[in-house]
Amino acid sequence: MRRPILIAALLITTSAHAHNGVKDPEVMARMMAMEKIGAAFKTLVSMAKQEIPLHQAKARMARDTIVMQSGKINALFENPATDPKSEALPTIWEDWAHFSAKSDDLTKAGLALDFTDRAALASTLGSVGLACKACHKDYRLKKD
Repeated sequence: MRRPILIAALLITTSAHAHNGVKDPEVMARMMAMEKIGAAFKTLVSMAKQEIPLHQAKARMARDTIVMQSGKINALFENPATDPKSEALPTIWEDWAHFSAKSDDLTKAGLALDFTDRAALASTLGSVGLACKACHKDYRLKKD
């Protein structure tokens, strides 16, 4: 169960510096939404790994951020705007139905998060990490 969480945390950490120099406002909006999802996920991972206390209100806010921002993904990517700093692959728009289903999967995984205790959080957090990874695998530029 820890492996999907670790993989997603690494994906999030490496993307945080990608915003420098982005000129297109639509691409920047996408990146900012993904950054918010990543930060919320990182908070929940830290709670699940006992790096920080499990705080119900903070966990709820993190969950709500994931749900709200992931719910915007389809609208944010509807226009195939580009930028040299963008990591979005053209396959997003070539296979829109699959891409939008993947973003919906993230929203569903976010809604299913259970943070009543650490075990429940760790158990449900893996689905969020897997949803992130599944989309990034197919639709995000791979880093060297």
